[in-house]
Amino acid sequence: RIAYRPLRGAPRLVPLISAIGVSFFLQDIMRFYQSAANGDFYRSFPTFGPFSERLVLFAVDLNGRPLDIAIQVKSVIMVVVAILMLVGLNYLVNATRLGKAIRAVAQDQRTASLMGINVNAIIAMTFLIGGALGGAAGALFAFKFTRVDPFVGFLPGLKAFTAAVLGGIGNITGAMLGGIVLGLLESFAASYLSFFTKGAFGAEYKDIFAFAILIAILIFRPSGLLGQTVGQKA
Repeated sequence: RIAYRPLRGAPRLVPLISAIGVSFFLQDIMRFYQSAANGDFYRSFPTFGPFSERLVLFAVDLNGRPLDIAIQVKSVIMVVVAILMLVGLNYLVNATRLGKAIRAVAQDQRTASLMGINVNAIIAMTFLIGGALGGAAGALFAFKFTRVDPFVGFLPGLKAFTAAVLGGIGNITGAMLGGIVLGLLESFAASYLSFFTKGAFGAEYKDIFAFAILIAILIFRPSGLLGQTVGQKA
């Protein structure tokens, strides 16, 4: 109501800047509160021992030495939950009355209002759904890494934006695909960047690699992998 509603008629970049400002404000409020109440703003979560075990997928022979290819149970759970959230969100947006209303408001607020849609309620519900999904992502992050702080979501948020741009803004499946592609490229960079650059760049530069992909996508394919090029309304 305070940060977005007055900016509905503004260019698209203005609400984005407002959102970033609100996120900084909320981060510092939580940091101040946690520091005053507990002396620090870091929080640790249980490790959930059984979920930290590794599942061996298969074994390969590497120069006469067996090498197990394994994945943590936590990672499997995160992938399954992410797929369920993707399917649920896709169904909500494309196969329900609420989803149709959300798409109508996103396309043209004035026309949607004339058709009897409560624009304010739909926008509020959209923020509620987005916040719930963000909270679920934060819970999965804490489940995986067991340590969080008010600023822990900043870099993952930037990478989520990169994944959305890579897959195609406005395309739910594209955002998921963009996240998978970005994760694979980051893992490749972390593993082989030092080898290809002869030690000049190490795994710590994988974040730069990710944002270089964002710049390249914005220059050469702004619509993303699955997005469609649409014209701006006059």
